[in-house]
Amino acid sequence: MEQQNEEGLSLAKVVLPSGILEYFSLSNIVQTEEILSIYLNEKNIIPEEYINDKLSSKGFYDEIKVQDFPIRGKEVYLYIKRRRWLNESTGNIVMRNWDV
Repeated sequence: MEQQNEEGLSLAKVVLPSGILEYFSLSNIVQTEEILSIYLNEKNIIPEEYINDKLSSKGFYDEIKVQDFPIRGKEVYLYIKRRRWLNESTGNIVMRNWDV
């Protein structure tokens, strides 16, 4: 995949919901005549509810595809990879709670 560049980051800041780039890094943007695809990976930032636990990153869940609002007649899709962590004190796999 292409490396993040300033042009792509500027586009993402305009198109994506406010604050999303605090928790996700932009890994790629692919544009065709009909579709704009934006790829995001969750950053390795420990969720606040687990700040006192020892967590170790265990990669990502399977990528999900979310359709967003069209832009200039193009369909927009977000491809999101959410991170998972192992809570070493409980042995449970945990993830960030996005309902908060």
